[in-house]
Amino acid sequence: MQSKQNKHTGPYLAGLLVLLALNGMVSAQAAGDAKAGRKKAQMCSACHGIDGIAKIPIAPNIAGSPAMYLEKQLKAFRSEERKEENMNVVAKPLSDADIADLAAWYSGI
Repeated sequence: MQSKQNKHTGPYLAGLLVLLALNGMVSAQAAGDAKAGRKKAQMCSACHGIDGIAKIPIAPNIAGSPAMYLEKQLKAFRSEERKEENMNVVAKPLSDADIADLAAWYSGI
């Protein structure tokens, strides 16, 4: 009976270990300072809310989004690779550190 349990739990445990490893990799991407990001998020709060819950219908909820995703999107808005007039204006002056801090804040909510 023991070998039958191992046969079924082995793949499950292997998958769990992969997920845990990936989660560690995503967390490592949140290299910004969440406390600093919260302060910087004041400029985002009119649309996305300080808590990442959108205040207007056209803005997405961003609370809990992966830091890597938020950083990629903010950089795309900054470079105008991704076009949205308001976000392009807001993202333009952001440094890489600002973006990392904002991503750390919103991903950690």
